[in-house]
Amino acid sequence: MESTKKQVSLELLPWLVVHTDGTIERLAGTEVCPPGLDPETGVFSKDIIIEPKTGLSARIYRPFSIQTDQKLPLVLYFHGGAFLISSAAFPCYHTSLNKFVNLANVIAVSVNYRLAPEHPLPTAYEDSWTALKTIQAINEPWINDYADLDRLFLVGDSAGANISHHLAFQAKQSDETVKIKGIGMIHPYFWGTQPIGSEVKDEARKKMVDGWWEFVCPSKKGSDDPWINPFANGSPDLEGLGCERVMITVAEKDILNERGKMYYERLVKSKWRGKVEIMETKEKDHVFHIFEPDCDEAMEMVRRLALFINQVET
Repeated sequence: MESTKKQVSLELLPWLVVHTDGTIERLAGTEVCPPGLDPETGVFSKDIIIEPKTGLSARIYRPFSIQTDQKLPLVLYFHGGAFLISSAAFPCYHTSLNKFVNLANVIAVSVNYRLAPEHPLPTAYEDSWTALKTIQAINEPWINDYADLDRLFLVGDSAGANISHHLAFQAKQSDETVKIKGIGMIHPYFWGTQPIGSEVKDEARKKMVDGWWEFVCPSKKGSDDPWINPFANGSPDLEGLGCERVMITVAEKDILNERGKMYYERLVKSKWRGKVEIMETKEKDHVFHIFEPDCDEAMEMVRRLALFINQVET
């Protein structure tokens, strides 16, 4: 009898496998949980549709207690997952956003952008741009009643931090009235063909990250495509970053650590006139806060991000 078991044509571990018949099997990030009242933090959440034509959706969060005349910062959040996996409804992200909203006292909108390879890049960037434009005009009571659109922040981890970077340029160049106060970049997913720092000795992880990017964005430029390398030929000058403040967080054991530090150093030396700060978490790896939300290091990182968003201008 001929075996009906599917054959694997490509393994993109630990995220997914591609079978010879073209079907995609995701190995992580597929779990979902419903919105609602979180009993631990008292944060409310619900799912909303941003763009009916494409099905683009988001999960919106608000603190339990808000004064009727109180306006809170609005945070547009972009989840990570190498553009391949996860969603706004992934339990780890839902837990993380509940804790963040409670501590930072903000309105947060976690964007459910479409994933590669079914929706090749730049779809994720286009969906995120649609969310940024639409969220300021959408007829949503939690935004209309409680959000301060003059304090709009973009926050993302890994691929989501990469998205935030690109949206900040697009906002400044656009004819649309989109004003971003600041961006919070958690363990940003930037890369490059030539290894730097710890990447030089960590050939296995360097090759692994190269493979992830080549899968979601096949091009002759490889890991020097401007989408993933902010300093490659064709990348916009950091002077054009369309926000007033930036916070970057990196993790000591993260293979992307050096890229986040390089971004900070280049931004400091550029002609951009905003304020930038960086935070490094020792002994932790990539997006540890998503999988260890209650550890001291995660709580400290979220606390620092909350201070960044709520700081009073001097």
